[in-house]
Amino acid sequence: MKTLDIDVAVIGAGSAGLSAFRAAKAKGASVVLIEGAHYGTTCARVGCMPSKLLIAAAEAAHAARRTAPFGVHIDGAVRIDGAEVMARVKAERDRFVKFVVESTEGLPADERLIGYARFIDDNILQVGDDTRVHAKSTVIATGSTPFVPAMYQALGDRAIVNDDVFAWDDLPRKVAVIGAGVIGLELGQALAWLGVEVTMLGARGRVGPLSDPAIKNHAHEVFSEAFHFEPDAVVEAATREGDNVHLRYRDGAGVVRDETFDYVLVTAGRRPNLDKLALLNTSLEIDARGVPVFDAATLQAGRHPVFIAGDANDVLPLLHEAADEGRIAGENAAHVALDAQGELKPLVRRAPMSIVFSEPGIAMVGARFVDLAVDSFVTGEVSFEDQGRSRVMLRNRGMMHVYVDKASRRFVGAEWIGPDAEHIAHLLAWTLQMGLTVDNTLAMPFYHPVVEEGLRTALRSAAAQLANG
Repeated sequence: MKTLDIDVAVIGAGSAGLSAFRAAKAKGASVVLIEGAHYGTTCARVGCMPSKLLIAAAEAAHAARRTAPFGVHIDGAVRIDGAEVMARVKAERDRFVKFVVESTEGLPADERLIGYARFIDDNILQVGDDTRVHAKSTVIATGSTPFVPAMYQALGDRAIVNDDVFAWDDLPRKVAVIGAGVIGLELGQALAWLGVEVTMLGARGRVGPLSDPAIKNHAHEVFSEAFHFEPDAVVEAATREGDNVHLRYRDGAGVVRDETFDYVLVTAGRRPNLDKLALLNTSLEIDARGVPVFDAATLQAGRHPVFIAGDANDVLPLLHEAADEGRIAGENAAHVALDAQGELKPLVRRAPMSIVFSEPGIAMVGARFVDLAVDSFVTGEVSFEDQGRSRVMLRNRGMMHVYVDKASRRFVGAEWIGPDAEHIAHLLAWTLQMGLTVDNTLAMPFYHPVVEEGLRTALRSAAAQLANG
């Protein structure tokens, strides 16, 4: 048995783990990075990047079908070669993964271990069968895995998760998407635009991350143009029939429907990868989800020398959040390991932002509509149906609500669906993080003609309501 004495052990070589490793090392700690499977982040392998590659192909197909209103006519039907689509997705995905793998493998060999780690106690880890790590502190950054309810597990390889989509060699004929969250909406629309017959079965009226009823209803209408969308469905049975899946579900009106699909794509959320860690061997307090109870500011699990960052803590499963959390967890783990003086460093989160890479895009910045105190804010509104630049490009679909606090006149949040949402979201996130008022924001320059003029209209709407008391 090989024994390694170290200051900080980082479990997981994803975005949070790599950030934690670098931060702890920068503080002067001896560090080891432990990875159970393979190098390459969730984002690069099965998340952000391959999904955007599929979406890019879908947007090209969608644009090609919509040239006639401009007076540009393409003779014949748009032909989509599913094998070529997936070949590019996988080739470019592998290129992104290669960069991440090379970067990780560029770390000193004696600072990396391959093998699943499990706790022997709070300070001792067993890695694989032949290595024991004695660590003064540990960072858990093991990421997350798609959750598949038991009903669909019985379907074998006909029930897939987003990871599996990017292993396809060709596009299927017909797919049911279970779940109308961010991943479901992005992949569902992309597949539909690439010629796949898609039925999306959501639950409890969910449409992505949206909580504002008016914006949610508008988004439902928009997505229903691309595929059959049931946001209030209840799946009653799922059975395997050869290489097909038969679903029986009740739609929002209570009507029972029976359909057969090539695949069921389950996008029912993700769960932290903690089951292999043997956390019961530690003195950590574990919550109902199986996640160690930790301080939201320092990411420390109680008073123990254990920190948890990234998707593993199940707070904000986004790459930039994981990197920020990993950095703070690594610094604080080094602080504990080196018996440094002073308090642990708190995590200062950036302005919250959520983006769905659909067309039109969905975005949310700051406080959600449902979390704001009634009568504490005004709602500025704009429709993109007649917004100048949006109409010029024939991308004039969408609606935006911005929320402005009545007392301080500060921008506090927004929810919307509309063109270039991913870019406007950054402007509003900066506005929120800088604590700007609606007046400060309207004093900023707005060029003409740009989609951002729609944001100005919404802000003017909010300012007018404040002026009217």
